[in-house]
Amino acid sequence: MTETTEIEQTHTTDALVERLFNAVLATMDVQAAYLGEHLGWYRALAEGGPMTSAELAARTGTAERYAREWLEQQAVTGFLTCDDEPDGALRRYTLPDGHVEPLTDVLSPNFVLPLAKFVAAAGKQLDALAQAYRTGGGVSWAQHGTEVREAQAAANRPLFLGDLAREYLPSIPDVDAALRAGGRVADVGCGYGWSAIGVALVYPHATVDGYDVDGPSIEAARRNAAEAGVADRVRFHALDPADAAAAGERYDLVLALECVHDLPDPVDVLASMRALASETGAVIVMDERVADEFTAPGDEVERLMYGYSLMCCLADGLAHQHSAATGTVMRAGTLRDYAVRAGFAGADVLDVENDFFRFYRLA
Repeated sequence: MTETTEIEQTHTTDALVERLFNAVLATMDVQAAYLGEHLGWYRALAEGGPMTSAELAARTGTAERYAREWLEQQAVTGFLTCDDEPDGALRRYTLPDGHVEPLTDVLSPNFVLPLAKFVAAAGKQLDALAQAYRTGGGVSWAQHGTEVREAQAAANRPLFLGDLAREYLPSIPDVDAALRAGGRVADVGCGYGWSAIGVALVYPHATVDGYDVDGPSIEAARRNAAEAGVADRVRFHALDPADAAAAGERYDLVLALECVHDLPDPVDVLASMRALASETGAVIVMDERVADEFTAPGDEVERLMYGYSLMCCLADGLAHQHSAATGTVMRAGTLRDYAVRAGFAGADVLDVENDFFRFYRLA
């Protein structure tokens, strides 16, 4: 090995060591942020202003010594600020104004805590994931439990209650006209129902049926619709969309938003969506905006989606028999192949600008 090669190898080694060390620090920040959200500490600081550890603990019903350690860590890592009081028990901590939105505003596109919650909650299943990786089995959404469901729903909530119906759907003229005229919408894989609720809030004459086979998600969706005041026009069904199609239901718009890559049999579900659409109905799929082809190294979106796939989506797909095993990184060509096999002529990418998601109209 030449001296130049040895130097290059040392630089490469040092770079990887530094990257992994920084990743460890970032992971600890994520875990601490999970605690801050889970225990209500961020919200208490946002609402109550500067606090000592005792005041924060009293306000949130938590233990003062743990609250003090967390506050100190948050100040050290730069999430919080604090005064110069040398006595740790008397020191007051503040959530800076610029940090309030990403850490507490559940309707903001900048609300990043759901991502931290997802990573921390999915990490609880690492042993089960390792076993699935050995055997080829899976870890389902049901096994992940409530926190992962909640994190996923919370991550998409700002989009579903915001730009989806306020900007993206109105940019499709025939869809916008149909919904303004009181059209019917089927939301396949509706989860906690935020997309169906968002459509109903923007289009007051439209009616929406949400379909999902996950019972706890349907229960949460019904509660959310009632709280949003749209339960009279938004109904949720713990039902396979194929059963709804067989019952003769037809819609002006059929949506599948960030769920096709999770489906064990995406072709069958897309075929059901095709059957649910009326003669003039539109079928629209939103899924991950990953690169058209595998490229290494990839960008941040690609890294994020592979992370989701490793920790959740691929294992959920493989938790079911005869799975397509798509994974989160479903490229445009894969979706088009599924669409053609489901009876569509193809899948056109819509002119919708979003950093994380791509919108398709199935022809």
